Amino acid sequence: MAGSVAPSPRRLRALRRLRSKPLNFDLARLPELIRSGGWHVDDLRQPLTREPPGDPVPGGPWEQARAVMSDYQAADPSMVRATYDPQSSFAGRDMLLELRFGPLRFHAGVRVGDVYEDDRFESGRRARVFGWNYRTLAGHFEQGQMAYEVWKWTDTGEVEFHIHAASRVAQSGNPILRLGFRLIGRPQQLRFYRNACTRMEHLVSARLRGAA
Repeated sequence: MAGSVAPSPRRLRALRRLRSKPLNFDLARLPELIRSGGWHVDDLRQPLTREPPGDPVPGGPWEQARAVMSDYQAADPSMVRATYDPQSSFAGRDMLLELRFGPLRFHAGVRVGDVYEDDRFESGRRARVFGWNYRTLAGHFEQGQMAYEVWKWTDTGEVEFHIHAASRVAQSGNPILRLGFRLIGRPQQLRFYRNACTRMEHLVSARLRGAA
């Protein structure tokens, strides 16, 4: 699976240890924490292949993007790989991320929070939205939440991939990792977001060609 790692016994043990770890920030206070400053808030949108207006077309771009997102394939595997139990419930799933900075490898835990599919309305327009988010666990050198979403505007058939993220350097944990992330992490973070958008576009197009 692209973006994921075949689990070794060592990774599986590390993955199991995540179950006892809490989030490393107060989720209920996240809006307040963001307003207090020191957080990066990012919102990216990537147009995907258009489909006919109306609800998502079976096997069309929206459904293909949903499948890519659900398998964590949008993440650039040269930067981030994930180990998780695919048999576990999606909501609440623990994921052990392997973060790659050149030759360096770091591991950090996140937990899937909300998994949702609903209608959204913006300026009188309806969009069908599927999305999910994950949140950082204790020991991660970041704090925050990132959401992946795929939108279909039902009036025009436009399909978009969205990334919404709020993060800051963790206030506790390994001081060397936190310092390193403070120094070089932000450019890498933005590169990860951009690569995910580009990768999603390419993967959806490839899946559509394969289905033709």
